[in-house]
Amino acid sequence: MKRLSEPPSPVPGGAAIFQRLYTRLGCRGRPPRFEVEFYPYANLMHTIRLREEGAHVRLSDALRGAPLAVLESAAAILLSRVYRRRAPGEILRAYRQFVLLPRTRRRVAALRGVRGSRVKLGPRGSVYDLAPMFTRLNRHYFGGRLHRPRLGWSSRTWRAQFGCFDPALDQIVMNRWLDRPSVPRYAVEYVLFHEMLHVKHPLRAARCGIEAHSLKFRMEEKRYANYDRARKFLDRLP
Repeated sequence: MKRLSEPPSPVPGGAAIFQRLYTRLGCRGRPPRFEVEFYPYANLMHTIRLREEGAHVRLSDALRGAPLAVLESAAAILLSRVYRRRAPGEILRAYRQFVLLPRTRRRVAALRGVRGSRVKLGPRGSVYDLAPMFTRLNRHYFGGRLHRPRLGWSSRTWRAQFGCFDPALDQIVMNRWLDRPSVPRYAVEYVLFHEMLHVKHPLRAARCGIEAHSLKFRMEEKRYANYDRARKFLDRLP
């Protein structure tokens, strides 16, 4: 288990914030006893766990020092998920604006760089080797000029994504589920190519939030020779 870089610490007034938002959102029943702490997550992550008559809340310590409105917004997000209530847009706006601030993004990236998990398995899988695949795609689609981050396979199978580029750790990690003879090379190459485009096109602030797939990104993605075949293969997977 990875040792925490900093111990958790109570959120000043955290219980009162959650009790207030519990009532404001119209959650039914008696509110639980809230225990709220800042936790040294590797990213801007927040969790809530209901236990008997209590609720244990962990807010990313990237929110330490954030305005009260931002903490209230984070509370509304968590409570709305657990109790299936719709949080008003004016409450959520404070959190979204805070996340988009350049200083917030820099702080989260710094925390991610220190606390994030670096890929443990190298680029050579049992079927596919990502290193020569990256080199080939780089020459063909990027003129060989794209910076090569750390490459590797995930240590376990992911359910929600095929690949991930983490700019804070400068690494591309591919879902080990793809490293199988039944998965065609063009599908693996497409996923890697997609993550390489994330290296070229970093996340940026947009009116609706953080934009990962801009119009330019999508247009370049379709340059991949087997784009349609790869998407069709991946889309029909269970």
